[in-house]
Amino acid sequence: MMSPPLIELRGVTKTYGTGTAAMQALRGVDLSVTQGEFVAVMGASGSGKSTCMNILGCLDTPTTGAYHFQDIDVGTLTRNQRALLRRHYLGFVFQGYNLLNRTSALENVELPLIYRHATPATRHPQARRALDQVGLTGWEHHTPGELSGGQQQRVAIARAIVTQPIVLLADEPTGNLDSARSIEIMELLTSFNRDQGITIVMVTHEPDMAAYAKRVVHFRDGLIEKDHHNDVR
Repeated sequence: MMSPPLIELRGVTKTYGTGTAAMQALRGVDLSVTQGEFVAVMGASGSGKSTCMNILGCLDTPTTGAYHFQDIDVGTLTRNQRALLRRHYLGFVFQGYNLLNRTSALENVELPLIYRHATPATRHPQARRALDQVGLTGWEHHTPGELSGGQQQRVAIARAIVTQPIVLLADEPTGNLDSARSIEIMELLTSFNRDQGITIVMVTHEPDMAAYAKRVVHFRDGLIEKDHHNDVR
């Protein structure tokens, strides 16, 4: 029997602005993602892929249509409830790392745990374990300025997984990296998907990076143009 989708968008539209200035970013998107999938989202600038990711990440809400997360209708949640869903179930990785410059790698990774009001005795070992999982044992006390781009993105990934999220949303995670570092980051994400069952939805414009995903969804003009499975590596 097919397991129910972890994430489901049904007839989702998103319009910004009103009247003649209105811009329809999504025009009726249906998308289902099951637990444990690794999905790459592709499309030209303005195709709707970033808007879709913002809705999946509870950073934005549909104009019409429905978003279900684990059978919960996200549209019925309050802003605070959406923030809790984001905090407890989702991890985020961005192209620009989004690290705090004057704080150590360990402190950066602890941030989501601080938002959860975890005690230092709880969060220190959890953050160290997350850094170990991304291959940065021994770098705990270095600030972002003392780390390479690839290492900064590893810290960002450690921060995203320290809360043991169900879903990791990655927006161009290799966009600022050279090809060798990009491969390292993709292999890391693949291992989290394979070994820990973390569901990954990743926006990328690079076919080489999309090839790591099990499935590729192409957006065009606010709609899904193509949705296909990759040959698994």
